[in-house]
Amino acid sequence: MLLFYVATAITALLAVWLLYRYYQERRYRRQPHVAPSQRGWEARQPAPDLPLRHRVALVGDLGAVATDGTDPVLNLLQSWMQQSGPASTVVVLGDNVYPTGLPAPEHPGRATAVRRLDAQLDALRAYPGRVVFLSGNHDWNKGRPDGYAYLLRQEAYVQEHLPTAHYLPAQGCPGPITVQLADNLLLVVLNTQWWVQNGLRPLGKAAGCTAIDAKAPFQDLYRILDQNRHQQIVVAGHHPLYSNALHGGNFTAKQHVFPLTAVHKMAYVPLPVLGSFFPLYRKLVGAEEDMAHPKYRKMRRRLLRVLHQFPNVIYAAGHDHNLQYFHYRQGHYLVSGAGSKTAFVQPGGKATFIHEHKGFFSLDFYQNGEVWLRTLEPGAAAGEPAPEVFRARLLPAATAPAVVRQPAWAGSAPAGSAE
Repeated sequence: MLLFYVATAITALLAVWLLYRYYQERRYRRQPHVAPSQRGWEARQPAPDLPLRHRVALVGDLGAVATDGTDPVLNLLQSWMQQSGPASTVVVLGDNVYPTGLPAPEHPGRATAVRRLDAQLDALRAYPGRVVFLSGNHDWNKGRPDGYAYLLRQEAYVQEHLPTAHYLPAQGCPGPITVQLADNLLLVVLNTQWWVQNGLRPLGKAAGCTAIDAKAPFQDLYRILDQNRHQQIVVAGHHPLYSNALHGGNFTAKQHVFPLTAVHKMAYVPLPVLGSFFPLYRKLVGAEEDMAHPKYRKMRRRLLRVLHQFPNVIYAAGHDHNLQYFHYRQGHYLVSGAGSKTAFVQPGGKATFIHEHKGFFSLDFYQNGEVWLRTLEPGAAAGEPAPEVFRARLLPAATAPAVVRQPAWAGSAPAGSAE
């Protein structure tokens, strides 16, 4: 009898908590949230006559874009590219084809996958700037043991149909790879999926990689950042290092009651109480795509150990389907994975800004050294942005180094580079 009363009490408390959570979520879901430290951001903007040096669009998880020319994010990205011109770069942050990357030609899902990838390549074809593709867990067949073949197939397809684009790191290597974007502006690309991937992963010179073990890329990254302290640096990888969303262990009240909707959006099978074990598992133990999973946790810990030693580095990722910005320990951490889907993200914690909305982040680098973050989201008209929901100056002019011309392959000695 005592066990019955305890179970009833736990169930009642859980029900009250879920109702409270649901009430809270109804108030803040899909609304932009800005931390108190950034209140009044609307009044702050770059000087109107400040000359731009370079612009970088960071757009992730485009893998489910509309293929009929009406996709709002692709249309907005095309408008951004037309305005930005050749002194700009588009970084596609992985998960380029849902649900499982680019299958073999005989696979029944091949035609749909090709249409989704072609829609992105067509949008980028006339762009005069630089394009850099990264891969994500879905591009590696959701981390399954045969994912390496999927990755190589997608890389070859992009290189064949858009030869001007870079697919980095090449051949599925872990990286890091450097790309000199402009004077004093360096992009460093990591293949974060490499550390959480099952099955075959390329390693060593025989596979065309500079890394000889799982620790070497972090040592190379440290050397690159140390040798390029005079530059402003953007590090790009698919997996976030901070996140208030699903992969960071945050779930909605609905997902506690209907946990199977995480697998299929129409799987409304009520599993109260029992259903809460699934979010708890994802938060504490995690699937391989979650921060809590041992592989992801080790990769994240090693990467943060390096990045925390270099103030003002900007780290950009996708993976979670929303827009998030964290300013923590003098570093700037972006989640820009809302290219074709949106998903729950919780305000608070270390987050400076979050929004559950389609769109992407843009980084504007000015001649005086200022760096501004802009949030671009589709508006009502095709290709037109909605009113800006957040912007922030990440780096002031005072932190800018003296202009030092760097060759296109700067910083490549330890880990390789791309033009």
